[in-house]
Amino acid sequence: MTTQETAGAAESAHRAVSAAWRMDAARIVATLARYTGDFALAEDLAQDAFTDALRQWPVDGIPHNPAAWLTTAAKRKAVDGWRRNERYADRLAQIGQELREDTGDELPWDPDVIDDDVLRLIFIACHPVLGREAQLALTLRTVAGLETEQIARAFLTSTATVQQRIVRAKRALGDAGVAFETPTRDEWSARLSTVLGVVYLIFTEAHTATDGDEVLRPELAREALRLGRMLTALLPREPAPWGLLALMELTAARFPARTGADGSPVPLEKQDRRLWDRSAILRGRAALGRVDALGRGRGAYALQATIAEQHAIASDVAGTDWDVIVRCYDGLLSLSGSPVVALNRAVAVSMRDGADTALALVDDLATDRRLAQSHLLPTVRGELLSRLGRDSEAAVEFDRAAQLTQNARERAYFLARAAHRG
Repeated sequence: MTTQETAGAAESAHRAVSAAWRMDAARIVATLARYTGDFALAEDLAQDAFTDALRQWPVDGIPHNPAAWLTTAAKRKAVDGWRRNERYADRLAQIGQELREDTGDELPWDPDVIDDDVLRLIFIACHPVLGREAQLALTLRTVAGLETEQIARAFLTSTATVQQRIVRAKRALGDAGVAFETPTRDEWSARLSTVLGVVYLIFTEAHTATDGDEVLRPELAREALRLGRMLTALLPREPAPWGLLALMELTAARFPARTGADGSPVPLEKQDRRLWDRSAILRGRAALGRVDALGRGRGAYALQATIAEQHAIASDVAGTDWDVIVRCYDGLLSLSGSPVVALNRAVAVSMRDGADTALALVDDLATDRRLAQSHLLPTVRGELLSRLGRDSEAAVEFDRAAQLTQNARERAYFLARAAHRG
């Protein structure tokens, strides 16, 4: 091969490995966890297999079924490790037989039960032996395949802090001897809140990617929606899963209008609402109706879904019931105290009461250290200043937002706004 051909093969292999990580990492780790009975080992084996793929695929070519290749490679590493340690003889015999029968052309898991494998992995990582933040960090890293930097931005904390949480969580699971079995139904309630939080944060990364070259990650959104639907099927009498599913459906309905032809973000007020997915809106409203039918009120996810519903049923921004939205944010703020919720509430207040009133609220949030390294605060402040005609100040804020975001599309958008307003 020529130097150019070699470089091209390496680039193609890298793209294939990245795609396999996004689409199949959760299933591969879940399968390995089931076979090895060791959560940390399963993740290590999967990562080693992906590393091998980066080295071998440019030379040998991209396999017909990348997920099967990766899982088989990881299983072989597990077998080699057990041989070296002269233990787990019964497990070695079982997996060795499976490898002899494995053609590499079919998926190494049963598609009829794969969803249970993935959900089981989430429930294991959300074991009560761990604190909530550790549960979320570990599961987002292992199941969703999010980088520690992405998780840190979601938590409004540092990458080092997230890394420490993940390491400690793995150690705690190992020390506790956690069994890799689906928890019994009477154990679900103790883990449900965190499981829902994991799915929510997966979806959040999907509809507002914190880094990379794209604003949306549709494949991640589909996975979050699939998990949400599975949870409503498992727990049909619990309102929170229905509330989360409603939120995700109503938010995903706007995906077709969220970006322009060049992939740049399109603000809500400029979106072509004719492109919104009406079927998703109907499904979201139906899920919200299930929350109400259970008669226990609307919790945090259902309140967010109510906000999304108000956008979905309005003909345009001016016709949106902003008073309902502000009141929903009032409820959310009382539940969470989150500075991001407060910031979003300020945006809604600006639509109801004017930009000047909202700007005072945003300025009060400027001292919150949790927002110090987030692009959200300067984004909102820049928009409000722009609406007030304070263009030069707005340009400064948009420029700061561009410096803080890790998403290339968003950065280009903010720089364009800064140039236009400067």
